[in-house]
Parts: sequence; structure tokens; C-alpha cells
Amino acid sequence: MDFSLATLLSHFSDDKLVAGKVLEKKLGCEDELAIEKLQIILDALERAGLLVKERGKYRRVLEDNVVEAKLRCSSKGFCFAIQDDEDADDIYVREAHLSNAWNGDRVLVRIIKDGTRRRSPEGEVRLILERANPSLLAQVKQAEEVFRAVPLDDRLLFELNLEANGQDLTQAINHLVHVAVVRYAIGEYPPLGRITKILGSDAEAAADTDIVSCKHDLPLQWPEDLQQQADKLPLGFNPTEYSQRADLRALLTFTFVDDRLQSLNPWIETAFSLEAQDDQWCLGVHIADVAHYIAEDTPLDRAARKRGTAVYLGDKVCSLFPDAVQQRCSLVPGAERLALSFFVTLDASGALTAFQFQSSVIQVDRQFSFAEVQSLLANSDQGEPALAPFQERFRTLFFNLSALAKSQRLQRGGFEILSDTLVPFLDEGRLGTLLVTEALPLRTLLAELVILVQKVVADQLTALGVPSLYCIQPEPDWEELTDLLKLVTNLGSEQTFDTEADVKPQDYARLSQALAKLPASRILNHLLEATLKTEKYSSHPASHFGLAYPDGYTHCIAPGQRYADLVVQRILKLVLSEGRDRRTKHSKVGVNLTTLECRGQISWSVLPPITHEKLAEELHHLVSHLNDREKVAEDAETDLRGLKKSEKMKERTGQVFRGLITGVQSYGFFVELEDLLVEGLVHVSSLKDDWYEYRARHSCLVGRKNRTAYRLGNEVDVQVKSVDYYRQQIDLVTVGGGSTATAIEADWEEE
Repeated sequence: MDFSLATLLSHFSDDKLVAGKVLEKKLGCEDELAIEKLQIILDALERAGLLVKERGKYRRVLEDNVVEAKLRCSSKGFCFAIQDDEDADDIYVREAHLSNAWNGDRVLVRIIKDGTRRRSPEGEVRLILERANPSLLAQVKQAEEVFRAVPLDDRLLFELNLEANGQDLTQAINHLVHVAVVRYAIGEYPPLGRITKILGSDAEAAADTDIVSCKHDLPLQWPEDLQQQADKLPLGFNPTEYSQRADLRALLTFTFVDDRLQSLNPWIETAFSLEAQDDQWCLGVHIADVAHYIAEDTPLDRAARKRGTAVYLGDKVCSLFPDAVQQRCSLVPGAERLALSFFVTLDASGALTAFQFQSSVIQVDRQFSFAEVQSLLANSDQGEPALAPFQERFRTLFFNLSALAKSQRLQRGGFEILSDTLVPFLDEGRLGTLLVTEALPLRTLLAELVILVQKVVADQLTALGVPSLYCIQPEPDWEELTDLLKLVTNLGSEQTFDTEADVKPQDYARLSQALAKLPASRILNHLLEATLKTEKYSSHPASHFGLAYPDGYTHCIAPGQRYADLVVQRILKLVLSEGRDRRTKHSKVGVNLTTLECRGQISWSVLPPITHEKLAEELHHLVSHLNDREKVAEDAETDLRGLKKSEKMKERTGQVFRGLITGVQSYGFFVELEDLLVEGLVHVSSLKDDWYEYRARHSCLVGRKNRTAYRLGNEVDVQVKSVDYYRQQIDLVTVGGGSTATAIEADWEEE
């Protein structure tokens, strides 16, 4: 039994009664002990007034002035409860009202004081629904006979007592350790923890991947029982699959791999085919049928659902499945594999003329690295005769179809960002828009077509009216762009936007084009990337800002790396197996649910009503969890990049760099070093040559006597003074006291 109160309560909706047996099944209570524990929890929630029991079933009781939220705490002891609704007020929670809740916990908060125009409402924690810190990084201290773990995260406002558990805790004193929480604080009893790993004498001595995986509670190994279950999966498939699927083994298919990622990400889930049809082209995208091997609600499925997504940490991976699953599903050249195939037919203008999806058996003919493809395209008259069919298809794929897809995206108002960030997926990845790298343009061109196919799949699911998962991205706020727009203006490229209206993709497209013409374009693209909001999953189609789609878009090409893709794959297979192609059995004519022709013709529930309702409910509960897991993955991968940058800058302590002032505050200014894309702070106290005043209107610091100004967009020479490796904070000082070329004279009258 492994669930939180938040998960349990999420199964109560619309004031409906829910039977205990239903909860047992949904929460995976498979033995008597788990069922007994669930009953204890239900009884406790009933006594607490959150549930009421009627006729042997349970119903959720919603209290007035009680909301669900996530705690965000500061190191100074106060917290805010952040509600899921972005327009809702944040609720101030004093330390005395936390009820032993920690930073990041999901809680029920009772509002005890209404907010005003200037003050947030105030609340107290009513119940802790889900703990966010099952483990943490800490430093071990000893006070008399008691060993304590002091969290490195200063937003965790407590210390844990440590149990020995057969360990010699004296060896861990003053060391950085990973601590598993054995018991959370109860009343006056402090929390209790157990050391699982001693990482090093301090953060700098520990491996960066260990720090990140422990900090974000990401398991890099699989439990033995799950590895054994994966090993027991069949190496092949039943011969009856040949007759139940489209046999595409004779179709010329190929896969692409990125040499920079191949050792890190062995999954090959997507194969391609391309065939001419008169004056049109039929693009085939064939996805490994992971759903065939991973049945719903099995231990492997529950473990994957809990992880949500694969997380890539340098040379280590927190994978979605054990390696044995990848070995059975990956589309290896020469091996017969089960797949879900999508066929998209495009005309000479790139317009969609036909679409179909089907279960299939494929056999990949050859695997290519992007570097090999680039070489083949550059030397089309050379090479082995056996490669000629591939060369012909590659020319059409990358020079014609990808270019048409890109043109359509740009016409919608789409944009792209120049970045060297590695994306482990063949689509837009976690960022939500296309990243362009000059070193490997073919990867971005392939992503154009992958995104196009996923959009067509989303449109098909919407037309069928079946419950599904969609990938959305909210538009950024103008506030996020304020400093960047000032910076661009100060660099000589003034851009005018209608800030009274919502931000549109076209605004970003125009801005990204302007950035490309400026000398510090690499830094500016990096800053533009940071203004985008995170992609999210939703059970309803909505707009996707980064791809400039006004309606539904989905993910389906990586079911071995993203659980959402696996869910969508199962839904598509459900349509194939249970989809109803006509209103009633007595209707003589049906529609083909797998093609474009059915769109606009369906006026009935494609899935059986019970199946439809169950699926819709499951997706509603799943969305929040998947979004939380994507946020953890994004934070962890960003954390690792930050640690690696801090490590590089630690080695460069004392060195001088030229950088760009990208932010100015009353306490100092931030400088971005272009070569390394590292940001550091020049604190105002380090400017010894004068007393500097902050001018918010002009985004600058101005010296009272010498009238020298450090303004947004100025280039400045700085020296690396110190680096806090764990907190990823870099302190810089100006070279020469902020004079001559490192500053500009203030050219305005004193305000």
C-alpha cells in the first residue's frame, strides 16, 4: 500500500458515494494488512469530519473556508499556501500554524483571517495530505548523546533525530548525508530519520548526481522484485499477433539516434518510413508498443506511474522502466517488434490529406545517427548503393516535408530558441518549444514532423470524443518579460508590444528574430527560454503557447520514457479494440475510427459508457500527479546543470571574465557570462569607489559622486570572488572599481 491522503481523497468527486471495495482496488490494497490500514485511515478521516459514511459507503465533506494548497516556505519561518488555481490568493501561514507541515507538502488550509487589498488571507494547516520530502540532504551534528540531521535546504524548518540502525553515526558527523524520514513529527516528538548514504565531507566532495537524486528523491536503481518481474516479460510475442495486426515487416523503416545521448538513453521507440503516393508522400511514424508488455495496474505499471517520467542526470538516468523492458521493446534493426503505427499523408504544399493509425508488426532495416544522415545528405552522389533508397527518402524528409512543417509552424506564429541544451526526446521535450542548435540542425527538423504527427493524433482523439491526455502550455506573463525587453532596448533594438493584451506566440517570434541580430544573442536566447511556462498535462484540449497551437496537442512517441505517452497509447489501442464505429448494432454503415473520414460524423460515445466514464475519472486523477512529476524532473535536471556550472566556476575563482548586466536591483546587479551561460551577482557592497543609488526607472545603479552608472545591458569586466557550490550562488566583483570601460556615465538629471 503506497498512497497519500491526497490520492485517497482525489477519488471522491461530485458528492458521490464511494464503496470501500472500490477504494481498495483503486489504491492497490491487495492483502489483508493493506486493507486493514486503509480502513483505519477511512475511520480517522470520518472522525476528522472529512468523510461521512452512508449505507456502508463514503462521501467527501467539503468545509467552508478550507482549501487544498501546496506549502512554499521561506528560511525565515513563514510560509504561503499556494492554491492550484493561478488566480486564487496565496494564503499566509505563520510557523505556529504549520502543524508540523514542511515546505512543499500538500495540505488542507483553513482560512482564519480574510485578506485585504494589501494583505494576503491568513490560514492554518488543517491536515497534511501529502508529504513532499520522504528523504532529504542534511549535515550530521552531535549534541551530547543525540545525533541530529540538519537539512541543507534552509526552507525545511526543523532538525531530525537520527536512529543508529546498526550504524556508527560518529563517522557521519559534519558529513553530507542522505536521510530517509522514518517518522514525521508528532505533537512534541521531533521527526526521526535514518542515514541511507554518506555522500561526502561536504557538498563539493559529493558526486553531483548523488546530490541531485537524493535532493529530489529520484531512485537510480530498481528494487530486485521489480527487476525480476521485468526479466519475466516474454522476449518475443505470440504468433497470433501477425494476423491481428498490420504486417509492415516489408516496409523500409529506419530509426535515428543522437550520438550525444545514445549511451545515456538507449530507448529507440520511434521508427520512420516514407513512401511516395502519386504527387504526395505518406510518412509513417511507428511507436514501440510498450502497452502490450506493461499491463495496467501491474507492479511495473504502478512503479512507472509513480515515477511519471524518465529523468536524465548526466551519465545516470532515473528510468521509467527497468532495462529489461527497454530490451524487449526497443526498435532494434533486424528484430521483429510490435508497434503502433501512424500514417500521415501530405501533399506538395504540406497539407494533410489522409491519416490512419493501426497496430502493427515492423522490422527496422537500419539505424542512423544524425551525423551519418548529415553526411549522406552532403554527399548524395557518394556512398554505398544499399544506402541509395535511404538517401532519397532523407532528402524528401528533411529538405521538403520538414521544411513545409516548419513553414506552417512559423505561419501560425511559432518561434524557436537558440540553445545547446540536450533534449532526450524526439519532440519539443520539457521546454515546450523547439530548441535549435547550429551543430545538429537535422534533429530540430525531425522534431518538426514528430510534433506534426502528435498534433494530428490529438485532433483525432478530440474528433472521436474519447477521454485523453493533452499537452498544454499557458502563455507567459508580461511581467516575466519586463527586464528582458528593457535589456533588448538598451542594446539598441527597441521592440513595441501591446502589453494590455495577452502575450501571443507571434510576440515571441518577433522577439526571437530581434535577438538573433544582437551581439549577445546567446545570452538573450537563454533569458528568453527562462520566461516560458512549463508544459502541463490536461484531460481537456487547450492551447499550447510554444508550438502556437490554439487547441489540442498531445504526446505519444515516448511510451517507454513518459508515462503520459503510455496512457495515450493505451487509449488509442482501446479505440482499436473496443471503439464503436456506429451508433447502434442495427446501423448498416459504420465509420473508420482510425482515419480522417470519421471526423464530424460521430454523434455517439465511441467507447462503451462504463469504459468512457471510468477512463475520464482516472485521467482526471492522473493529471495533477503527472504535472508534479514533470516539475520534479525539470527541477532536478536544471539543478544538475547548475551544479556543473558552479563546479566550473569554482575552478575559475579569481579569473576575470567579460559579461553582460542582465538584471539590476537595489542590492546589486546580475552579470551573465556568455561563454559559460553562468549568472553571478555583483553585490552593491563590493562597489567601494562610491555610494551607489538604485534607479528603478532606468534599471541602473548610479554613483553619487562620480555619476558612473551600471545599467541593464552594459558590458562589464568581473572577477569570480567566491562560489557557493550547493546553493549555486556565484559572487562577482567588478575589476577596476567600475570605471572606464566597465561602466557608463549617467546622462540624465538626478531624479
